[in-house]
Amino acid sequence: MYFIIETNETVRVPPEHLGEEYETTAKSIAVRNVEGKIGVLDRELVRNSNDRKYINLLVLESDLDGEGRIVHGDGGVYQEVKLKILAFQPMMQEVIEGEIADVKKFGAFVTLGPLEGLLHVSQVMDDRIEVDEENKRMSGKDTKRDLKMGDLVRARIVALSLSDSKLEESKIGLTMRQNFLGKSTWLKGEAK
Repeated sequence: MYFIIETNETVRVPPEHLGEEYETTAKSIAVRNVEGKIGVLDRELVRNSNDRKYINLLVLESDLDGEGRIVHGDGGVYQEVKLKILAFQPMMQEVIEGEIADVKKFGAFVTLGPLEGLLHVSQVMDDRIEVDEENKRMSGKDTKRDLKMGDLVRARIVALSLSDSKLEESKIGLTMRQNFLGKSTWLKGEAK
């Protein structure tokens, strides 16, 4: 799920950047600190700790909030910056559409937003699967349906574990073994 969130970020502007470009520098530091990072919603909004995490994709707007503060013994200025951010929050049981990014012996990786989810070989289809890792392809022995790198698929999130700090450590499990899920060309055949 994509949504827009408004928040404040306190940034430290180093002394060498205190000058006529102060505002631009403070904003760019704030953007660098939040884009591509994990954010957490307030506990009052969402009780489940896994449902509180989201990924900051893009800062849409940034403005200085008040004047900066100087701390004794530190030459930098601490500045509050108001941010309007486009965020992504994968949810359990959410149906996603993505592209096959890689095929391995154990399954396929599907790109969804800024993350990749794992589509385990057992969750691709109701058929025995042959995997051709060299050609980045898997196919059903009986149905002859194939799945290869670059294919567009629709899948459901069945396992979710977002890391507290590093986006790369997050894990998402997917399935396509339900009605109306699968490769886009398979779905066109089901609709007829």
